[in-house]
Amino acid sequence: MCQFSEIQVSAKPTDANLKSHISNIELIGSQEPLVHTIYKIAHEMLCKCPGKGDLHTRTMALFDLLGNYGWAAKVVLVLAGFATSYGEFCLIMQLRPQIPLAVSLADFKQLPSNISMLKPQVKALRLLVKTMVDLTKCIIEFEGLPAVLVGPNIENIAATKSEIYVTTYWIIRSTLACSSQITNLKAMKPEQVYSNIIIAAWELLSLDYRLSSIYSHLRQLVDAFRQQTEAKLHQKLLNLFKESHIDNQEVLQMLFALKDDLPLKDCPTQVKLGVSELKSKVVLLLVSKPDLLPLEQLFFLVHQTYDHPHEKVEGSYEMIWVPISCSETWTDAEEKWFNFLSNSTPCYSVRQPWSLNSAVINFMKQEWSYGDEAIMVVLDSEGMITNLNALDMVFIWGSEAYPFSLSRENELWEREQWTMQLITNEIHPILTQWVEEGRNICIYGSENLDWIREFSAETKEIKDAGVQLEMIYVGMNNPNEHVKDLLTTINTEIHSTLLSFTKVQLFWLRLESMRRSKFRLGHTASTDHILAEVLALLYNNDDNGWAVFGNGSSADIVRVQGGEIIKCLNLFRQWGENVAQLEFIGALRTVLEPPLLGGPCNHTQVIPYSEALIEGSIVCQKCKRLMKKFTIYE
Repeated sequence: MCQFSEIQVSAKPTDANLKSHISNIELIGSQEPLVHTIYKIAHEMLCKCPGKGDLHTRTMALFDLLGNYGWAAKVVLVLAGFATSYGEFCLIMQLRPQIPLAVSLADFKQLPSNISMLKPQVKALRLLVKTMVDLTKCIIEFEGLPAVLVGPNIENIAATKSEIYVTTYWIIRSTLACSSQITNLKAMKPEQVYSNIIIAAWELLSLDYRLSSIYSHLRQLVDAFRQQTEAKLHQKLLNLFKESHIDNQEVLQMLFALKDDLPLKDCPTQVKLGVSELKSKVVLLLVSKPDLLPLEQLFFLVHQTYDHPHEKVEGSYEMIWVPISCSETWTDAEEKWFNFLSNSTPCYSVRQPWSLNSAVINFMKQEWSYGDEAIMVVLDSEGMITNLNALDMVFIWGSEAYPFSLSRENELWEREQWTMQLITNEIHPILTQWVEEGRNICIYGSENLDWIREFSAETKEIKDAGVQLEMIYVGMNNPNEHVKDLLTTINTEIHSTLLSFTKVQLFWLRLESMRRSKFRLGHTASTDHILAEVLALLYNNDDNGWAVFGNGSSADIVRVQGGEIIKCLNLFRQWGENVAQLEFIGALRTVLEPPLLGGPCNHTQVIPYSEALIEGSIVCQKCKRLMKKFTIYE
């Protein structure tokens, strides 16, 4: 027996953007739920006696029923009403050869028993339905274009709208014809089946030919109109970002609110928002793929921007997540990621990112250089771009980077020095406390367990001698499962590991952010000490490992390679006596660098005030003599 494998019913259209426009169906002056309207349409199709009116009269009756809806909404609702009978018919025909229940339903509905004879009619029906769906997508696409704000040629709009009206009529008329044919199958006598099916198939194919011709012409009109509007929108955006404004509203309207007055949502509460909520605020546009960021980076981003905001900037800025699909249409997996993350993060988000205008997306890719990596574009309170990517700033300084402009980034780097405070800022609260207390801290990394054991044994002897020293293991750049295993071993055998594997990842993330920030600002390792130290850690190729010693906000930082530091620590009994006078870091330098010279130092070095500097000595980096300390006031 022939199986109707050709009859396929799709749960959703192939164009993922279609649903965004359907969900925004234009409704004027009616509070009736859509499901009631669809039920009325289905009832009108199935229960209206064909003898009481020709197809034209019945089509106009459906137009009267749909008077409150826009043209795209009319065809979507009519297709939804038709789908109730068409979907049932297809399922019965598909399942009849296999499932007894389908056989019973077919008999109950008095459908012909020889389904192989129905094949010409069913095939014509399937072709016509596909053409109707394609035309509907075309109409939806046209109505989704920002014609009002962009203002293309009025004659082109009028011509296309006229074609839309005719197309809508023929789609509705065709659904009535299809519905009538499905209904007529139930009343067909066996001797009438063959002749009636040939006539029915011819009628459907004639309608399909007419609609296919309409589609070919309408597709050209819509494509030309879309290209025109997208080109004008792109140019309008370019002009907007060159002009000065009194606030950010026009820019945000053009980016997000071309067709929707409430294009945003507050993720924690799911409340719909308009762009007016962002007036007079600095806006951080976090543009990314639908899966946003790796979870550890996402948690750190939330920590840096929302968990510990500075009181003076709290409420002065908002972050908006702008997810962009990796392809032209959104996949189910991307939509699931978006729904999960937009319900979990504390920021604002585009409410229906699949409805973003393609011209806006292309603008972000071309003018903002958005690729696969997330970026954070900063708009000031007047809508001007002040930074094309402030994400690294946020990872390094958090809300202290407000207002997140490029000039602020330069300002922050000008005041920074290579200190433990910069290296470890906000990674772990206990580590932050140790830095504030001015404790001696050793950050070390290696993937060689034997070296780690030997190094830890040497530092334990130093600590047993009364020297305060906190040990922090951070693995190596791009930490892997081996580093995770080493953390477990160190915590079990050697010393308590303050940082978890996630925190270790954040340590390297911040260093990588420093590297990108410095390079973006045009710095080089030959002239920038901080960048040189960052690169030395990121690209350390020592098979043993490395260690960095420092304390508090002091710029007196010592970085040593794995083999050298073991030799140095072995000689602790020789240089340990200098710890009392020079403190630990200064005493360590006496072994690693040439011995201190006698006589006074004539060099000057201004460093930020720290209580840890009140006591102890400072060694001049140039002449290796002890420096005298003075306090100056700004």
